[in-house]
Amino acid sequence: MSERPAVALATGATEIATQTPRLRMALPLAGAALILALTALPLRAQEDDLIVTHAVSTFGVEDLTYPADFEHLNYVNPDAPQGGEMSMSWSSAGGSFDSLHPYTDQGSPAVLSSIFFEAMLESTLDTIGESYCLLCESIAYPEDRSYVIFTIRDGATFSDGTPVTAQDALFSYEILRDEGLPSFRANIPLTIDSAEVLDDRRIRFNFNPESQLRGRIEAAGGLPVFSEASHIASERDFSESRLQPLVGSGPYVPGRIDPGRSTTFERNPDYWGNDLPINQGRHNFDSIRIEYYADGIAAFEGFTAGNYLFRQENSSQSWATSYDFPRLRDGIVIQEEIPQGLIAPGQSFVFNLRREKFQDPRVREAIALMFNFEWTNQTLFYGLYSPIDSFWENTHLEAEGPLEGAELAVLEPLRGSIPEEVFTEPPFATPPSDPDRTFDRGQARRAAALLEEAGYTPGPDGMLRNEAGETLDVEFLNAGPLFDRIINPYVENLRAIGVNAHLTRVDAAQMNQRQRDTDFDILTDHFPMGYEPGSGLRQYFGSIGADESLFNVAGLADEGVDRLLERVIRAETREEMEVATRALDRVLRAYRIRVPQWYNDSAWVAYYNHYRYPEELPPYGIGFLDFWWVDPEAEQALREQGVL
Repeated sequence: MSERPAVALATGATEIATQTPRLRMALPLAGAALILALTALPLRAQEDDLIVTHAVSTFGVEDLTYPADFEHLNYVNPDAPQGGEMSMSWSSAGGSFDSLHPYTDQGSPAVLSSIFFEAMLESTLDTIGESYCLLCESIAYPEDRSYVIFTIRDGATFSDGTPVTAQDALFSYEILRDEGLPSFRANIPLTIDSAEVLDDRRIRFNFNPESQLRGRIEAAGGLPVFSEASHIASERDFSESRLQPLVGSGPYVPGRIDPGRSTTFERNPDYWGNDLPINQGRHNFDSIRIEYYADGIAAFEGFTAGNYLFRQENSSQSWATSYDFPRLRDGIVIQEEIPQGLIAPGQSFVFNLRREKFQDPRVREAIALMFNFEWTNQTLFYGLYSPIDSFWENTHLEAEGPLEGAELAVLEPLRGSIPEEVFTEPPFATPPSDPDRTFDRGQARRAAALLEEAGYTPGPDGMLRNEAGETLDVEFLNAGPLFDRIINPYVENLRAIGVNAHLTRVDAAQMNQRQRDTDFDILTDHFPMGYEPGSGLRQYFGSIGADESLFNVAGLADEGVDRLLERVIRAETREEMEVATRALDRVLRAYRIRVPQWYNDSAWVAYYNHYRYPEELPPYGIGFLDFWWVDPEAEQALREQGVL
């Protein structure tokens, strides 16, 4: 495991309504609906008084970034040459896979295994809360957003050449609702009541009248669309793991698949969307290859040897000390730090609140106090990281200072059902530790006092025990050796105050299974929040997902939090949403469900000197799989040098 376990780029285990920019962004230019090209604003259909548009945004359609007649995204090079291969590695949690079906909890899906599928709507890397037509050519809905009608583009086809129809969209919705990942099954009915085919190219989604207005259309429009015929032909249950994926309509199709070792996705030369304005300057690689490694050390060696040619570095130690090899010195490899304004990914040691020993927040706080981030950063990370406090770190949504004003008004009705400290103290943050020594005595005294208050006292052997004589056993579950140097000092600090802590290393399959079975004390995971949080919050923090959602790792189930989640989800204005989000951040931090780790606001990348990207990158991602390209002349020069 690296210092920043990589978030799966497209594993399919995503929210129904995407809250953050996704790998494939989509804007439309409807071929049949030519009237849309005449104006940048949505139109109203007089007969039904429907709003007909090419895109939607969270709080209105008047402030869309791209008009209906745009030519290409602002951050791409529309003249980028096409060809070549993008190759990268994957080594998180052991790095293995045995499936290309990301919409079931059976098996371990490969990275990018949702690359084959498109949805009606997609977002871009330079906007927040805006969703544009991809498979659809138009969106029509009434003012109250009680339903939406998507009209599928004329000419949209699956990779096998068959047309994408409204029946395929209906099939996809129904099977995800009934047989998909638990998070889909739990959350789809909360937003969508039903769907119906109006004709071959039009599908109508009717929304649950109790659901929030915000995100309704995006929830339906964000569902992937599969070929129903391919599912029938497979003669398999949807829930079964498989290496032959369902047929989708995306720009890439499966190439050479070597289970557990590598995957290659090849660009479909007959991709239906090649001429769309949204796709100008994008999908430039003929193939995308991912090499799997057992650990990060082996993966780095593979990069220096040229087994793959693009690397996003997750280890500060490697970034600071290992990038001094001949090909880099000779200019064959470029090492670059690219700023990006993303929310901190929320990487944390996460407590399993389902276990009785972690029910007391004083126990959780005491354990958190013994993680010395400052020493870890200075000694192990070369001072390259910043600490995380907020669930919305590095954004304007972070809670700060004493509770007052609009935030207080949001939380006052919850008094008695959320921690009282929310009303009396600033947002909780673990106090900084001594950077010059692993074991901070002041933090140890605070932790010991909290554990004593929670009923743990030292036994004859120095280990803390509760009234029943049981030690406080804490197991850190980890896959991959690189994280050992971070966890081991943490374990030693805990043992020094009498906590029976230890590190257990498992392989990738065991890690995945134990997390799914909630068979762990503490493990490292992420809380990837969005700039416009919506219904996906239920998956991470809601009682409805505490036992089923793969995202609610901590198993948080709290009535007060549930009520606050709904306040965020149902906010009708941006101001209401932002105030409620800051209030939620304040409350979640008070529950101490995690020990925050670290982040940095730049991407550390190294790549062979034939890859290129535009001068102006978008603010919410570097897009190396999306709109980078291969320079043919530079590629040829590397071939002549025997590098490729």
